[in-house]
Amino acid sequence: MVFAAIDIGSNAMRLLFCRVYTVEGKPRFSKEELIRMPVRLGEDVFLQGKITEAKGERLIGTLRGFAELIKAYGVVDYKAVATSAMRVASNGPQIIGKIKEETGIHVEIIDGKNEAAMVFSNHIEELLNPKHAYLYIDVGGGSTELTLYFNSKVISARSFNIGTVRMLLDKVEKEEWEEMKAWLKRNTAGIHPLHAIGSGGNINKIFKISGKKETKHLSYDKLKSIYEMLCSYTYQERIELLGMKPDRADVIIPASKIFLTIMKNADIEKVYVPQVGLSDGLVHQMYENYKADHRK
Repeated sequence: MVFAAIDIGSNAMRLLFCRVYTVEGKPRFSKEELIRMPVRLGEDVFLQGKITEAKGERLIGTLRGFAELIKAYGVVDYKAVATSAMRVASNGPQIIGKIKEETGIHVEIIDGKNEAAMVFSNHIEELLNPKHAYLYIDVGGGSTELTLYFNSKVISARSFNIGTVRMLLDKVEKEEWEEMKAWLKRNTAGIHPLHAIGSGGNINKIFKISGKKETKHLSYDKLKSIYEMLCSYTYQERIELLGMKPDRADVIIPASKIFLTIMKNADIEKVYVPQVGLSDGLVHQMYENYKADHRK
């Protein structure tokens, strides 16, 4: 069976088609298609407080295309969510209403806590050592979601208005950085060793640049050296020489800085990169709901 997930972020929006099948009694999730559109809603919202008409039309046009693809795929279920930019846009609810009216897609605006929970529902912890503690870090365009996992359970989760697009626009308050650092030190004190699990397109790209295949993690030092290498290139060089998409070539620098800041303040030596995100979490949730409904 195939599920579809739409993630409307502050930098890009994604449509994921994922097939779920059972192997030896356990579900196996296989990504079939991932379509990414660089709409960058955060550019409007973090500067003007709302989504402009031009950006809104582009958003709706993209979702109209997504709706046709979902119909053509004949999915079992779909779910669409919007995160940081839509959360703070003054006209967010009106845009959501217009999307429903013109495309038939119901979009749910989720808060930071829900976003963290959805990302964490990927059950990555099942693949890792239960004796270790992990900090799940999901860096987006408008916010960063942190989930601390220890002794086989989530012990703390928090969303911060620190995101890559916000940083590019110089719209992250100094107090927000200080609050995040304080939260990290307060919640990770005495937990050692602590490893990170990195989520989001930027850390996936950084991992790819590292050339690692066998080990699914990056050390703090390796991440720092890649960050310094990226900074040594101009924006244009990152596109032309490193083969990055234009909307990745600028945000990858602030994303690296966010990961390094978190790892430094939480005394984390390595970050695992399982290459999953919010869209994958949505698929997991839909599958669990489907299974529960068909058990009745």
